[in-house]
Amino acid sequence: MTARNRLRSALWLPLFDDLADPRVVARLAADAEEAGWDGCFVWDQLSWRAPVRPLADPWITLAAVATATERLRLGPMVSPLPRRRPTKVARETATLDRLSGGRLILGAGIGSDQYGAELSRTGEQLDDRRRGGMLDESLAILAAAWSGEPVHHHGEHYLVDDIRFLPRPVGRPGVPVWAAGFPGNIRPIRRAARLNGFFPANLEHPDQLAEIAATITDLRTGATGPYDIAIGLPFDADPRPYAAAGATWWLPEFEPGVALDTVRGVLRDGPADPAGGGLPGPGGD
Repeated sequence: MTARNRLRSALWLPLFDDLADPRVVARLAADAEEAGWDGCFVWDQLSWRAPVRPLADPWITLAAVATATERLRLGPMVSPLPRRRPTKVARETATLDRLSGGRLILGAGIGSDQYGAELSRTGEQLDDRRRGGMLDESLAILAAAWSGEPVHHHGEHYLVDDIRFLPRPVGRPGVPVWAAGFPGNIRPIRRAARLNGFFPANLEHPDQLAEIAATITDLRTGATGPYDIAIGLPFDADPRPYAAAGATWWLPEFEPGVALDTVRGVLRDGPADPAGGGLPGPGGD
């Protein structure tokens, strides 16, 4: 993997309750940009368990973020592509990437029915292995669509018959993709090694991340270009041990339904220190 000289920092916002208003999230993103943060990512959920009720659409919210900022990287973190039509995602991602001037990062995973029962309650595929196949097909369709060439895909799950997706995203060859997965599962890690980054879920300690980074490095032998490993940690945790283990992005975690004042407090505390990866305030030195 390409070495990075600092740990980047991004807000990672669950779009529920106080954060279910795109205008509020756009203002937070603009404030984060002014405070030196590097990104603003949002959850992509269709429903959540009680007492959460209000919930915003991630793509429309990200469009608001794109127009309110000039520098921040942005994207869904993560989008469960098996419950989305890949042709629609191809249009949405290219449009959002152009709107933001090439700042989009697509977080992608198989999704889960665990928290909001959003798969079982809408008739989506519940088998993890089949959703994994759907995810891989979706990623193949997206890569083909972002090329600007006609897409011919006849797969087990999806059909795209001679459609050209223009205009292309700003970036070449397309939008960077970070795959999500649990640390103990090798399939997501292998998938991520073919892409631009990995987002390991539910990390317990830095040693886990060091093993993951080593595995990805081995799998990417001969690959070129930058590679990212993004980690979600409690917002008062010290990310420095994870940066030493290979993390390139730090995303402070917020619970669903988090109060707006809590988010603003973390935002004001500032991003990880560019030199040492530490945190200002209670999480750092």
